[in-house]
Amino acid sequence: MSKGACVVLGAGPGNGAAIGRRFSAAGHRVALCARDESRLRALAAEIDGARAYRYDVRDVEAPGRVFARVREELGALETLVYNAGAGAFANIDNATLEGFQNAWEVNARGLFLAVQEILPDLRAAGGGNIVIIGATASLKGGANFAPFASAKFAQRGLAQSLARHLGSEHIHVSYVIIDGILDLERARKRLPDKPSAFFMDPAEIADSVYFLIRLGAQAWTFELDLRPFGERW
Repeated sequence: MSKGACVVLGAGPGNGAAIGRRFSAAGHRVALCARDESRLRALAAEIDGARAYRYDVRDVEAPGRVFARVREELGALETLVYNAGAGAFANIDNATLEGFQNAWEVNARGLFLAVQEILPDLRAAGGGNIVIIGATASLKGGANFAPFASAKFAQRGLAQSLARHLGSEHIHVSYVIIDGILDLERARKRLPDKPSAFFMDPAEIADSVYFLIRLGAQAWTFELDLRPFGERW
């Protein structure tokens, strides 16, 4: 039986790429979506069954335009993974209105529009999955996280509302809180004295995301916290 397509919004070299690989390995077709199309094409070339689509989550016209192409090229849509995120790390004294608004557009409004676009597909299929990649800032507003935390609080609230509204339609909405630093080259350079266990492996995060979409409806998880042992919480 053919598996439905997975749309990954915010497909960068960390979690987005790892999630794309995990779904591909399980037999799903994968739409990798982000602003940098040239980098996306290179990434898609490394993943079986994946295609690249330029998608700026701040563009309110992007969902209708891009999802139409994905449907045409990859077929039935089964899962949306919203991995797009942005935020200025600033307190109220040095934050700007532009940075504040950008954080909300990427984290909250972009999710709102993407879900509205994919819902008809999931309903027509009789169910599906929406997984939102969040952050600790969705639960704790640090002093220097005014734009980012406020946007992540909004994102988590939207996700919770979606889960309550859509669960009866067999659409599983889940929120993954990433509490730690991804194991990427730039992070290793910035923190050269940290051991490997300090960092989070994107492949393991991707395994957790895939675990969520395989849960039976009698025992769905809405929120999943992921962190390495060294992270304070």
